[in-house]
Amino acid sequence: MSGKPRMAKSILLATRNPGKLREFQEYLSSLSIEVLPLPADAPEVEETGDTFAENARLKAETIMQRYLVPVLADDSGLEVDVLGGAPGVWSARYAGQQATDEENNAKLLAELYKAEAFPNCTSARFIAVLAFASPGRSTEFVSGTCEGKILASPRGTNGFGYDPLFCLIEMERTLAELTVAEKNRVSHRAKALESLISLPALRNV
Repeated sequence: MSGKPRMAKSILLATRNPGKLREFQEYLSSLSIEVLPLPADAPEVEETGDTFAENARLKAETIMQRYLVPVLADDSGLEVDVLGGAPGVWSARYAGQQATDEENNAKLLAELYKAEAFPNCTSARFIAVLAFASPGRSTEFVSGTCEGKILASPRGTNGFGYDPLFCLIEMERTLAELTVAEKNRVSHRAKALESLISLPALRNV
């Protein structure tokens, strides 16, 4: 796909992560907003920011300037208290630039065992920052958090990333044990999306 993507009450999502794409598509479909995948010829955006907001802005504005259409970008990650907030903005690359989810999860567990964190010192949170960039407008930001704890072994087969290790304390279930619909009610990204849909700019795409 090259040139401008089709625009009919639609936005581009600046991610190549199919799990994120599914979550955004399901959530925003209730507003009759079509979430389009990133075109194959989209430029790679190097995440050089020190914060989630900086990385989200880089992705949203780079893709918006390429196609001149409204673009939504997400930067999110896991912060573990006993690890000083790591992996943080490095969540997707915790075990290396091309690390798989399994490799990142393995490194996280190794670091927690090294810190002797189990079973009582594994409090953590997911943070999501969304940047919405549209031609002729200033980029707008919303965020959401989800509190939980890290388990010593994965549970569940849904979701992606650290979802199998992240347990919601009030539910005693991991994010990977939830359906997409359930996750879209409680996750950090869902909370950010709740704020996003109140933005007039989004409703005017």
